[in-house]
Amino acid sequence: MDMSSELIHAVLPVYMTRVLGLSIVVVGLVEGLAEATASVLKALSGALSDHLGKRKLLAVLGYGLSAVTKPLFPLASGATEVIAARFIDRIGKGIRGAPRDALLADATPESLRNAAYGLRQSMDTVGAFLGPLAAIGLLWWLHDRLRLLLWFGVLPAVVAVSILVFGVREPANSGARAAASRSRHRGSHSASRWAVARSLPRPYWGVVGLAGVFTLARLSEAFLVLRGQEQGVPLLWIPLVTLLFSLVYAASAYPAGVLAQRYGRRVVLMSGMGMLCASMVLLALPGMPALWLGVALYGLHLGLTQGVFAAAVAATAPQALRATAFGVYYLTTGLLQLLAGFGAGWLWQDFGAPYAFGAGALLSAGALMLATWQSRARFG
Repeated sequence: MDMSSELIHAVLPVYMTRVLGLSIVVVGLVEGLAEATASVLKALSGALSDHLGKRKLLAVLGYGLSAVTKPLFPLASGATEVIAARFIDRIGKGIRGAPRDALLADATPESLRNAAYGLRQSMDTVGAFLGPLAAIGLLWWLHDRLRLLLWFGVLPAVVAVSILVFGVREPANSGARAAASRSRHRGSHSASRWAVARSLPRPYWGVVGLAGVFTLARLSEAFLVLRGQEQGVPLLWIPLVTLLFSLVYAASAYPAGVLAQRYGRRVVLMSGMGMLCASMVLLALPGMPALWLGVALYGLHLGLTQGVFAAAVAATAPQALRATAFGVYYLTTGLLQLLAGFGAGWLWQDFGAPYAFGAGALLSAGALMLATWQSRARFG
């Protein structure tokens, strides 16, 4: 699925600004709103997954919805259709995210969980690496005909859904654990899921709070693509931006999980925060060397943090409420992505790209300082 999505997204920011004439603020707002929409649905689908005891059903629904939206991108005739397709695609992502992560946790022993989440991140990112690589070849073959290129994103999405439907089995104990969750945590028929979420332990909320601050610091991948365009990267080679950080991400995610298992999640997360700070500083500077090194460090920070944050959520949340815990985590970070996207777009448009990336550097340094004050035990 990531191959399909990234084949499209590798050129979508340029398409929105160059072809559709959208401003940087609008692009940032669209990206933020799309991720916030996905995150709200992740929270709801996580709670529903715990309530039903069904992980795979919701995962198939989410992946299937995203697959159905892929043809909408090449069929679009204007900005409204492209934005609508982007939102529907993110709705699918929102539905599948928390149940998928909870399904992985249910199927994985605790001793292998960090490595399992790292492997999942690596496999996701391998697809995200192949998508931009395919986009470069297709741009050359199709002579920059973007609309025709977008049709090639449909096939990988169909394959991904087929693998999930026919190749993945849900552990038999997921439903039993969800039933135990309802008997222990429901309290009364009128109790809200938010009341249940508030009963999650303090170490969990420490992880969520740190992830929230870190999310504010991270400009989305769309801004990296636009920075490449601003620095003079030709359209044919624009997908190299996504390709580079995806390659570094894929190469580092699984080793990061193994290192977290050996040395602790806190150490690995702090390393990732340092990489993001360095990336933002480099991307604020002019010149191609700073651009490409900044993009590479951006991918490294993703590899060091995303899977490890997910493992920390799984470790600090009660097993019976794990999908709800992932949902709240995604909700928090997604809403902050909306704020980060709008803020970065506003800074870029009114003051210039260096100010947007400079703000990201300051916030990531703040997240790193916050992590140093938290004890290792808070990360599970």
